[in-house]
Amino acid sequence: MSVQSPQPQSPRSPASSASEVDYGPPPVAKLVTDPSAGPPNPNYDLPPHSDFRINPPPRDRPIRIYCDGIYDLFHFGHAKALEQAKRAFPNVHLIVGVCNDQVTHRRKGKTVLSDLERYEALRHCRWVDEIIENAPWIVTQEFLDEHRIDYVSHDDIPYQSVEGDDVYAFVKAQGRFLPTQRTEGISTSDLITRIVRDYDAYLRRNLERGVSRKDLNISFLKMQEIQVKKRARDISNSIRQNWSGTREELLAELDDLKYELNRTFNFWGDRRQEFIRGFIGLFNSDNMVKKFFNNNKSLTFISRSNSQTSLRDGQQSPLASDASGDNLSVGPGKRPASP
Repeated sequence: MSVQSPQPQSPRSPASSASEVDYGPPPVAKLVTDPSAGPPNPNYDLPPHSDFRINPPPRDRPIRIYCDGIYDLFHFGHAKALEQAKRAFPNVHLIVGVCNDQVTHRRKGKTVLSDLERYEALRHCRWVDEIIENAPWIVTQEFLDEHRIDYVSHDDIPYQSVEGDDVYAFVKAQGRFLPTQRTEGISTSDLITRIVRDYDAYLRRNLERGVSRKDLNISFLKMQEIQVKKRARDISNSIRQNWSGTREELLAELDDLKYELNRTFNFWGDRRQEFIRGFIGLFNSDNMVKKFFNNNKSLTFISRSNSQTSLRDGQQSPLASDASGDNLSVGPGKRPASP
């Protein structure tokens, strides 16, 4: 009796909330457990490639294949690339090298997961036999010899670096590069883009789950903005879904929204004068005059200017007092004291 496999469910059912993020249809990809994939390459056939030669594999021992990368936010695109390497031949020992944070942040930029988290994610992948932590950014001949690597497996797009146009060039020249195919529609950059695109939706999601604004690194005003938007959206949804609701219920919803708005305005109104005083304090006149005298090494211009205005002997110039109250008498024929 044949068993019919369950149909995949849509990522968003009709009962889903209207406030949820719609990512569209999932990318089409064959599952790694699909029986139609068949057994690993029984004839040790090499993938066709015209740009470089590929050495025939050994048949009397496990074939040691090496994959390297960052593997941040480990996803099924990573897993499918590792599956291709693992199933390239009947008897493969798959080694995966993962670069540490220090090298990755310097070369490529900040990661979401730490190196320890990325190592651990790879340990739970069914295709991986061995993990090399703190892997080098560029594979060297010494590294290949040390780990007895037969092939380096990666997609065949040239990867540029400051050292050259293709970090795998010398491996390809030796016939030890085994190309894999990228899975379209999924990448770490794509996942981060989805989060950034729907930033407010994820902020609202985490605030509703009890995450503090401090942990989310957002201001009080941003938190209030998100809460007010959510309240307005809830009222709109309530009106659309409950046309038979009473007038009193609608007025209560609107009163709640007005309360949220007034609370936000009052918060910033109470602190307006405090912020203004703090800002002016950075540029008050006493500080400006003091900085002027401290930074200006020559006051000859001030002396000559006062002489031309024919100030009486002993009259104090408005600029003759610094912020500390010390008098700097400036009169005809007198040179101001050095600050």
